[in-house]
Amino acid sequence: MLSLNAMRDELAAIKAQTDKPFNVNFFCHAPPTPRAEREAAWRTTLSPYYREYGTDVDTIPVGPGRAPFSSEAADVLSEFKPAVVSFHFGLPSAKLLARVRAWGSKILSSATTIEEARWLEAHGADAIIAQGLEAGGHRGMFLLDDLATQVGTFALLPQIVQAVKLPVIAAGGIADAKGIAAAMALGAAGVQIGTAYLLCPEATTGAVHRVALKSEAARHTALTNLFTGRPARGIVNRIMKELGPISTAPSLFPLATSAIAPLRAKAESQGSGDFSPLWCSQNASGCKEVPAAQLTRELAAGL
Repeated sequence: MLSLNAMRDELAAIKAQTDKPFNVNFFCHAPPTPRAEREAAWRTTLSPYYREYGTDVDTIPVGPGRAPFSSEAADVLSEFKPAVVSFHFGLPSAKLLARVRAWGSKILSSATTIEEARWLEAHGADAIIAQGLEAGGHRGMFLLDDLATQVGTFALLPQIVQAVKLPVIAAGGIADAKGIAAAMALGAAGVQIGTAYLLCPEATTGAVHRVALKSEAARHTALTNLFTGRPARGIVNRIMKELGPISTAPSLFPLATSAIAPLRAKAESQGSGDFSPLWCSQNASGCKEVPAAQLTRELAAGL
């Protein structure tokens, strides 16, 4: 989501404050070819909301949404050579991956099925993140787009551990030390926790999103493709209820984002998350408004 200059600034700030290893994460999807008829159909679907908020559809740009890992991003990254570079939606091209490996960086990526884990092992990953169905945000699925193949963390984890020789990191719905211990007992080499950190002051979580995470609404999440064109888990809100969380209407990932962006902006300016991607796992019980370092130490101390 960062521009190349913004990424360079962030990396420089990190390097200035620590000599410890850190992980830089990228999506590595193949950008789709924009299709005018599909974009028009998506905007037609959203037209009642445009009228409600007084939005002129002709003023909404068609944007790329999210940029995948690229040679330009690798150029910036080469200045810093992070210890770990992780990917979502598979792996980048062999040429780009070779550049990352040449820096000495360890390569991680997400698998949502045994088949994806085996593919990652065969194509150069150093460790595999087993992303269970509970996880907030985008599903890392990349071999198939069939949601019926997606299973929970504690069903997926031991099967991937058995299927590959690489270290496996558990992710999805883990929110406390007991969950971490359970993942370790099933063979995880580590865990990756996301949602529990969303209320930390260091997180760039928006005000509307923070309110939702602290509310009873966080107990009801669903996979939706309305916000980006690709399935991702978030707190159920108005547009998910009215259009259905999974729809054939949105443009292909990540192009769907631009059409819904002005609705999100106007609703959020009024304190509403009706059109916002309120990413959240199925277990928000670990969310705490404490510094990230404190939360990490609390989780570690509980093991």
